[in-house]
Amino acid sequence: MALVYLGLGTNLGDKKRNLNDAILKISQKVGEITCQSGIYVSKSWGFESENEFLNVVVLVETNLLPLDLFVKTQEIERELGRTAKTAKGYADRLIDIDILLYDKEIIDTPELKIPHPLLTERDFVLIPLLEITPDLVHPVSGNKIEDLLK
Repeated sequence: MALVYLGLGTNLGDKKRNLNDAILKISQKVGEITCQSGIYVSKSWGFESENEFLNVVVLVETNLLPLDLFVKTQEIERELGRTAKTAKGYADRLIDIDILLYDKEIIDTPELKIPHPLLTERDFVLIPLLEITPDLVHPVSGNKIEDLLK
């Protein structure tokens, strides 16, 4: 079993329902959710939007290999109404599921990069990560999440 941290975000529609629906589908299709952060509100990141985001981080135990996990999270996004991702930049979205960490693995392929390459720049991910796993260490930098927030 692998321990996987997933970041969920939404800024369109019934945002709490979007998160709850995604969490339910993750538990059905990915694995057991063993921990979940509180819901955090954040402004858009990387683009301008009037819609605030709701963000959550979940810890999941899964038997899926990293690329299979990526395929499954993309499938869940589509099932929940996510349209094709923009070719450049970011846009408003019903749901976004990012693989933040997969055990302590470092993966760098054209399809998949783990840890998430922007993890260390996003407080809306770092704060909920710190909430659920205070001693977590970033596998590339070797820094605790707490130190990355400073």
